[in-house]
Order: sequence, then C-alpha cells, then structure tokens
Amino acid sequence: MTLNLDFLSVPLLASSALIFISVLAGVFSTRVGFSFLLAFLLTGIFAGVDGPGGLDFDDYRLSFWVGNIALVIILLDGGLRTHYPTFRTGLKPALVLASLGVALTAGFTAVAAVFLLDLSWTSALLLGAVVGSTDAAAVFSLLKTSDVQLNERVAATLEIESGINDPMAVYLTLTLIGLATAAATGAASDLTFISFATSLVQQFFWGGLLGIGIGRVFALLLPKLPKIQEIGSVIALLLAMAGLVVFAFTTWVNGSGFLAVYLFGIVLNRRVPEIVKSALSALDGYAWLSQALMFVLLGLLVTPSEIVGNIWPALGVAAMLMFVARPLAVFVCLYPMRFSSKEITYISWVGLRGAVPIVLAIFPFMANLPEARIIFNVAFVVVLASLVLQGSTIGWFARRMGVLLPAQDDTTAVRATFGDFTLQANVSVADLCDFYSLKAPLDADLCVDRWLAKVVKRPLVVGDRVPLDYAELSVRSMVDGEVITVGLKLPLAAEKMTQEDTDAI
Repeated sequence: MTLNLDFLSVPLLASSALIFISVLAGVFSTRVGFSFLLAFLLTGIFAGVDGPGGLDFDDYRLSFWVGNIALVIILLDGGLRTHYPTFRTGLKPALVLASLGVALTAGFTAVAAVFLLDLSWTSALLLGAVVGSTDAAAVFSLLKTSDVQLNERVAATLEIESGINDPMAVYLTLTLIGLATAAATGAASDLTFISFATSLVQQFFWGGLLGIGIGRVFALLLPKLPKIQEIGSVIALLLAMAGLVVFAFTTWVNGSGFLAVYLFGIVLNRRVPEIVKSALSALDGYAWLSQALMFVLLGLLVTPSEIVGNIWPALGVAAMLMFVARPLAVFVCLYPMRFSSKEITYISWVGLRGAVPIVLAIFPFMANLPEARIIFNVAFVVVLASLVLQGSTIGWFARRMGVLLPAQDDTTAVRATFGDFTLQANVSVADLCDFYSLKAPLDADLCVDRWLAKVVKRPLVVGDRVPLDYAELSVRSMVDGEVITVGLKLPLAAEKMTQEDTDAI
C-alpha cells in the first residue's frame, strides 16, 4: 500500500504558488506605480472564495497568528534600520501622533461610521480604533521602494509613528470590544477611565522597559559569539527568534510586544551596528516573506460579494479617514511643534493603512460580536483604498509638497534646493549680513547654526529653510545632530558673486 502524501503536497503547492504569483505580480505592479503589498492582497482575494481560485478560507485564528508573527519581523527589521539620531529627531512628534493622534483619528472616523453605516456609537468607535493607526509594514515598505528621499524630520516621524502606534490601537480595540460585549450581554462593564489609563500606561511601560532592557543585554551577548560578522544569515535568524521571544514575553506580562520589538531593534542598531549590518540582507528577506504571507492570507479571508452591499458607505468611511480624520488629527498634534503646513499635509497623506487594521479587525470575530463582519469588511475597504490611492502617490505628492531632498549627484536639484553658495555653520550672522548687504536680524551676533535653531524652534534637519532679508538660508549638511554647512540662496541680481568671494567670509 502506497502512502498518500496529498495532505502535504496539495496545501504546499497551493501556498507556494500563491506566494510565487503574488511576488511576481508585485514586481510588475511597481512598474506602474502600485505597491508590492497591494499585489499580495489582491492575489489573496483572487484566490479566495469569490475569485477564480475558489479557496474557502475562514481560519481567523491562524490568520491572527500569522499576522502577529509577520508584524514582529517587520517591526524588528524597521527598528534595526532606524538610526538613533533619526529616532531622537522624530520621537516627540511620533509619540504624540501614536497616542493622541490615534485616538483623535478613531473618534473622527467613528462619526462617519455612525451616519454612513448606521452603527451604534460603541461599534463605530471600535471601527475607528481598528483603522486608526498607521501600518508599519505599509510605511516601511513603501518608503523604501518609492525611490524618494524625504527630509529627516518627515521620514523619522512617519516611520517611528508607524512603529510605536500599535499599543494605542490595540488597547483602544480591546477596550471597546469589552464595552461592546458588556452592552450586548446586558452586563455591567468594569472598565473605567482609571482602569483604562492604568492599563495603557502599563502597556507602554513594560513595552519600553523590556524592549530597551533586553536589547542592551543582547547587545552585550552578540560580540562574544565567535566569528559573529562572518555568519550574517545565522545572525539574522538569531535576531528574528530573539524578536519573537521579546514580543511573546512582553505580551505575556501585559506589555506592548510590538513596541518592545521595535525598541529592541533600535537599541541593537545603536550598540552593535556592524553586527546588525551583517544581518540586514537576510533579515530583509524574512520581512518580505512575512509581508507576502500576511497580506495573501488576509486577502483570502475577504468575501468580496459581502462587501458589495456596503461598498459606498465603506468608501465614505475611507474618504473621511484619508481626507478629514487623519489630516485633522495630524494638524492638532504637529502644528504646536512648528511643522510646516506642507510637512503636516504630507504626513497626513502618508497615513497608510495595511495589515494592522485587518489583523485588529479579527479581534471582534474572536469576541463573537454581532457586527464583526461589517467591521472587518469596512476595514478591508479602507486598507485597499489607502494602498491604491495613498500608496501609489507617495513620490508624486512628496515632490508637490517640497519635502524631498535632492540626490547628491543631481547638481541642478542641489542648487535649486540649497542655492549656489555653501557657508560654514560657525560663521556669525552679523558677518554674513555685512558681506552680502543684508539687513541684520536680532541676535545677529549668533553663529548661523545657533540662529537657525532659535528661529526654527525645533531640532534642525537637512533641508530646513529660513529667510534672511531677501536671501534664504538652508541646512545643507549635518553630523551627529550638529549643522556643519549652510546653503545660501540669493536673488539673481546678487548671484553674480563668485564662490571664491563667498569662501572669503
């Protein structure tokens, strides 16, 4: 009697073929401006119950498992690629966006859900919480593949926000599920403001403490391993498993596992950068495989025929999120921090939704909420709309908003951005104004770098511009957070001065 191995070969053939097709489709989709992630998601849909593949897949528990493991690998990869000076630049605005910004976005979106979908306020707020956070997989992936170099403040804010906003979204989702369950059963809820605040602080506290603490211990261990930098692929596997351990342990003690993993990666990159660098290539492959598995699996869960009946209200919720809720929340959070209007507009637009909202939308199913299906379907429409509309316009919109830095080999773009003259940052503003016949501002006795920092009133980054009488100064280069050179742009009538004259000051 021959052993029948169909139980192995058929599922393996189906799964590997799906991933192969999704990656192949992703390669072609990027050529027409769409993201890999969209190709992965659509592959899952086409293979699903309403597509040509006809696969009937509804294992939400398996999808939840795969989604969480994949997000851990993606967040770890993102943390290992985040340099500490960049982290320091974007941490404050990202923290505000990841907490207050998520709550405001959820609240504004809930208003649309009540009126367009006729949901109760509890369910509408739950939907808002599910789609309220930006997605690390989408942000890291699309910023990496969009071939744009954003200024450091914008890029750092977007990346760090997506890396640390999951605790707020997860906790809002779980809290609102608790309220919805209590309302559905008629039981009194023991959730109070104090218990909510205490648990949220606990999530951030344990997530931060364990992520940083374990990262430091692991950074001491890695250099002691023999021939560590010669076995990058093994180190990548070691880091991936360590990230999963950090996530699982932190979650077990009621902390934010996602926050812990992201901080774990940042600490390692700061303390053992050479070892981390040797593993990045292999880890990048793990991250892409994780994204492919996660998005294909989540696409399989969708039943398009169920979405059709609510497609227009769902698109209305997506429009509310992209054009009203997210921009309002970002404006409230970042305007007091002196972000420019164009930076605020761009950060609002790149509030990409991806796997996280779909994974969070599985929570209501696991809690057996009556409106779980509509929440999941609307969340999926929001993600699809975000990847199609926002994901395909990242580069174009960055150019329109002027938040790009020029390529160093593009002389024309460099001159257009920084001007024709390069000055040392330790030149006094008084000497500069005297040499170019500019009207001296207050505090002209300061060096240019100190004066720029005083005017801008926030940490400087390359590309920051400040007018000085009829001229314009811009930060041209920095090292370890210190301004080294400054660009000077003058009107055409004054630009007849040679670079040798400029160097004289």
